[in-house]
Amino acid sequence: TGTGAAPTIARIAREVGALTVGVVTKPFSFEGKKRMMQAESGIKELKEAIDTLIVIPNQKLLSFVGKDTSFTGAFAIVDDVLQQAVCSISDLIVIPGLVNLDFADVKTIMGNMGKALMGSGVAAGENRAVEAAEKAVSSPLLDDATVDGARGILINVTGGEDMTMLEVDEAAMLIQKSTHDDANIIFGSVINDNMEGQMRVTVIATGFESKAETKQPVQKPEKKMPGTMEAEPMRKAVGDNGYRHLRGLAHEIKEDNPDSLNSSTNFDIPTFLRKHAD
Repeated sequence: TGTGAAPTIARIAREVGALTVGVVTKPFSFEGKKRMMQAESGIKELKEAIDTLIVIPNQKLLSFVGKDTSFTGAFAIVDDVLQQAVCSISDLIVIPGLVNLDFADVKTIMGNMGKALMGSGVAAGENRAVEAAEKAVSSPLLDDATVDGARGILINVTGGEDMTMLEVDEAAMLIQKSTHDDANIIFGSVINDNMEGQMRVTVIATGFESKAETKQPVQKPEKKMPGTMEAEPMRKAVGDNGYRHLRGLAHEIKEDNPDSLNSSTNFDIPTFLRKHAD
């Protein structure tokens, strides 16, 4: 969960110039609030000492677990997801593939990027490339976020010797269509003999910027003083003859007592009459 000595180790590694990438999990809901608070505290501390941090909520992994999966089997699935996250990064550097990347490429995407999200999908069959890519960009591991909000995208397409260039292109293009136009996309592809007949597409999205919610100012209704009535509604209410009569009355009042129309306490005379009298 990123607690314990993890922040200290990450800080030391970063100080000597290493690219520090953390992959941590958040507890299952049944583990209780206290453990969740401890994990969130550790994640917060680790995030300050690391280049990029991938957080995988264990609760989201339940969507990968069947009803008949044992308790220990479920945790094995969690470990496998963590392994995929790490291997999707390291394999691009150390394993020769159809499209090779180097450390500088990975550092461009993951250096000083803060929060990161990971999505992964595996598929087999005729449409395996498209299906795996679709699973990756809609993965529960993305924690209800979308890759279009990321400034950096790392794509890893893995398959056996039977994986074709056309399939790699299909997977990559589908993901690119799901990302922001200004995103920096780094792509790599790896051959794995154990993936014969299958394809795995892993997407790591980095550089999410928190968008502050802009609050619209509350429009307060304009307060009108007692006795206030606009000219046009008054004209309709009393008719043209009555309207002219009231205007004449206002002039008479002003001539008898000029200060009365300017008094702040005089609310018995409609506003439009005071204005016309002025």
